[in-house]
Amino acid sequence: MRGMTDETPLRRIQDVADEVGLTTRAIRYYEEMGLLTPAARSGGSHRLYDATDVERLRAIRGLRDDAGFSVGDITRLLEDTDHLARSRAAYRETESAAERLRIARESLSRVDRQLGLLDEKIERLRAMRTETTTRRARIQAKIEQLEGELANPVPAPSTNTNKNAVPA
Repeated sequence: MRGMTDETPLRRIQDVADEVGLTTRAIRYYEEMGLLTPAARSGGSHRLYDATDVERLRAIRGLRDDAGFSVGDITRLLEDTDHLARSRAAYRETESAAERLRIARESLSRVDRQLGLLDEKIERLRAMRTETTTRRARIQAKIEQLEGELANPVPAPSTNTNKNAVPA
């Protein structure tokens, strides 16, 4: 089983949640979605996590919170990352040039898929930024208009028709 050495102590879900800044519920959800598999289970069937699990959770949290990716997008990115790791190992294990070429082409395809997802995200963010910049410009124009009106007030039209009347 992964994580069963003295070098990588196994930790319970609450300890990992506190360290990574997630809730235990979020971690369980990521497991249900297939994004994470605990390194082991205790005799009482408690989830136990190793350093690799903690790093994966940090990556998930970063993709979710910092980059704003959906769980579906995170799943695709992590699938590709996992596939690339397996490909590196397979590449090192074979001496066949044809097999290495196949692995390299497949890896390139996975990286291109990741780039496509990142490009889509960048375009969505650019569109959001453009909309927000336009909104800001409209508000700024309104502020300038109002400041101009306050600096140069236009006298209100008089409703009194008697020009000789003394103001009260």
